[in-house]
Amino acid sequence: MCDATKRCEDPVNSILPFLPLCRRSSALFWPPVVVEFLKSLSKGPLHSQVSTGQLLALAIYELRNSLHFFPNYSLRLGFALFFDDLLSKDDAEKWFGEVLPRLGDLLLRLPDLLEIHHQNAGIFNGVETGLRLLESQESGIVFLSQELVAALLVCALFGLFPTTNRGAKHLPAINFDDLFVCIYECYHVSLENKIKCIIHYFERICMHMPTGNVSFERKVLALKNSRSGIVYPKTNFWSQSVVSLSQLEVHKSGLIEDQSTEALEVDFANKYIGGGALGRGCVQEEIRFMINPELIVSMLFMSSMADNEAIEIIGAERFSNYSGYAASFRFTGDFVDQKGVDSLGRRKTRVIALDALCSPGKRQYQVEYLLRETNKAFCGFFDQTKYKLYQKLSDEIEAQGEEPHQNIRNLFYKSKNLQSASCQPGKPDMSAEPPNDNEKKGHQWPNLEEMIGIATGNWGCGAFGGDPEVKVAIQWLAASQALRPFMLYYTFGLKELQKLEMVVKWIISHEWTVGDLWNILMDYSFQRLKGNTQVGFFNWLLPSLYSNDDDDDPMMLDE
Repeated sequence: MCDATKRCEDPVNSILPFLPLCRRSSALFWPPVVVEFLKSLSKGPLHSQVSTGQLLALAIYELRNSLHFFPNYSLRLGFALFFDDLLSKDDAEKWFGEVLPRLGDLLLRLPDLLEIHHQNAGIFNGVETGLRLLESQESGIVFLSQELVAALLVCALFGLFPTTNRGAKHLPAINFDDLFVCIYECYHVSLENKIKCIIHYFERICMHMPTGNVSFERKVLALKNSRSGIVYPKTNFWSQSVVSLSQLEVHKSGLIEDQSTEALEVDFANKYIGGGALGRGCVQEEIRFMINPELIVSMLFMSSMADNEAIEIIGAERFSNYSGYAASFRFTGDFVDQKGVDSLGRRKTRVIALDALCSPGKRQYQVEYLLRETNKAFCGFFDQTKYKLYQKLSDEIEAQGEEPHQNIRNLFYKSKNLQSASCQPGKPDMSAEPPNDNEKKGHQWPNLEEMIGIATGNWGCGAFGGDPEVKVAIQWLAASQALRPFMLYYTFGLKELQKLEMVVKWIISHEWTVGDLWNILMDYSFQRLKGNTQVGFFNWLLPSLYSNDDDDDPMMLDE
């Protein structure tokens, strides 16, 4: 189907099969049996007779059965276990007496909220913003009010989203069924605390419904020539780039989500966004989805990510505090989000979901996969709305009579090549002096004060098996080429990155460009594949740093 035809289609058509609503003409509505159930629920437990987890589970079970959804017996037992046994008596009374009736009323209004949404959906940067299915290779953005997000999450809690054909569209599960099934079939305290985060979210929005917006964007690097954006880069794009490396600030402690600057925060994602958030998973991505539950809604309409795609979510509010990680994860109470709000009503919390290679082993040093990871990060970090800036600077450089490189990487050019001998092909001489002011290469950064930096960490490492030193370099390359002014890197105390700050200082002092770092990384990876070295990238690059552990001054390496 051509793009023009897609634009003319009613956007509701693509998402309707995945909503539990009926449609007559242009109106969306609940089936009568659902209306009856929700009206009863909204009047409170004295009217609905839903006052325990067991009774809630039975009511939902019967409702789903009437809608011809396959009911799961373990789901009933999971609801009963959590609300009747794990939740305190006071919290349970508040849930059934105050929260649940309001959730029923909110869900009853879902058709009206969707109608208002589509009536008000406009065009953002030339793209439709209404709720619709965003499939692979289909760049686009969806704007949802936080109230509509809340209603959709209640629908997921009750397990009312149709599951048919979600797999065919490469969509992750969206109903909360697995959370409650898992807590019964394979109980772990971390699962209990994940559900507590979600229950706390519902309590908060029932006390005070937030009035902002959340945007969900599928970002795509075109695989062929495109007038609207950058084409998926080849190796020459990186090897010939003379863009200056952006500032890299190392944090040996702290968490990405706690940073207070204007930064795009990396979600170490599964290709199916959310990963195991609605199951047993409890690592970086899953935890983020629990403390910012509005992120979960992306799982409703975002198909799995291909190698040239990323998903950016702006505006998801944080509601919960927590401690621990994986098995030690615990909900520790309320969190009041103090982030500011942008002109579109979104909190200035920017999350970028990037899926790294899983268990790459030695293939992660092959050019194909280094390119894949670097382009994946670049796709997420690059702001396509700044594409015109690339073009403008390119035109200015060409007007000055300079020879433009291929495509748009002529943003900055070398004014003078770095003059240094090489101890071995592709590897710089560690004894070379840093360039003085007259030898600095590359055009200076433009005024980018209004631009947003990157906050990241050990993406694709840990359980995914990536090399953390290589992943640092990859993300630094991508952030710099995307014109991000800084990158905050959280090492989480990883041993391999203990000397990262010293390595960064040395590289910055030598005025390396993106092309310089890429070419050095290629040479190291080649040596690693050939078996000529088994040491880490930083040790290979600066062996004297590792042989002089008492020397904390990277500049002394040049003496």
